Amino acid sequence: MLDTLTFLLEKLFLLAHIKLSSLLPPLSSHCDREDAAPLPAFSTASTPHKFQRGDLLEVPRTLFTHFGIYLGDNRVAHLIPDILPVLTSDAHLIQEMVTNTRLVLGVLSKRASIRLDSVEDFAYGARILRNSMDRAVDRRPLTGEEVARRAEHLVGAVSYSLLWNNCEHFVTFCRYDDARSLQTDEFCEWLKSLIRDQRNVALSALLGILSVLFCGLSFSATLPALLIPFTLWMAS
Repeated sequence: MLDTLTFLLEKLFLLAHIKLSSLLPPLSSHCDREDAAPLPAFSTASTPHKFQRGDLLEVPRTLFTHFGIYLGDNRVAHLIPDILPVLTSDAHLIQEMVTNTRLVLGVLSKRASIRLDSVEDFAYGARILRNSMDRAVDRRPLTGEEVARRAEHLVGAVSYSLLWNNCEHFVTFCRYDDARSLQTDEFCEWLKSLIRDQRNVALSALLGILSVLFCGLSFSATLPALLIPFTLWMAS
């Protein structure tokens, strides 16, 4: 039952994040303090690398922000969904850049790798923010060397969860000794506001009635039609 609920939440997270991205300002802005100086952003296409060992790097992706830890010598450790380590032990194939197919299959199979890539491959043409999360997390960062050593120690195949063990959990554990995802926190807050909106109770009740009318009074149709509105009502 718990696995099923987690699966549904993860799929809802994917759908909801598009809405979240349009409603919420970027992490580096909505968490700023008034007295905080702006942090520099770097473009790998035109600016020499100015990163220090242990820096937390982040780049925008289509739906999410992707995170990694800079290790020096143009190397970044980052957690990325990947199905290939499940299918082969060929290190040369695994080290090739993760394709979209490998990534999607990794998400579905809940498998990932903490891998080392160049700064350019990690950024994939996007602008990089350095240590922007320091202003959003209420913990002091560990020393750069400790952060980098933690990241290096974790390199290899790992389990993956879109909500509970993603690239953000990896970098926050390494840098702050506190594995968490601010993107997941934002989603949970959005989900709570959705549940508390009593208009959704009425909508779910209406959909339940329609499903019973079209599908009949079968157990599979009647139980969700009653249970979902009741759960939303009790939680609102």
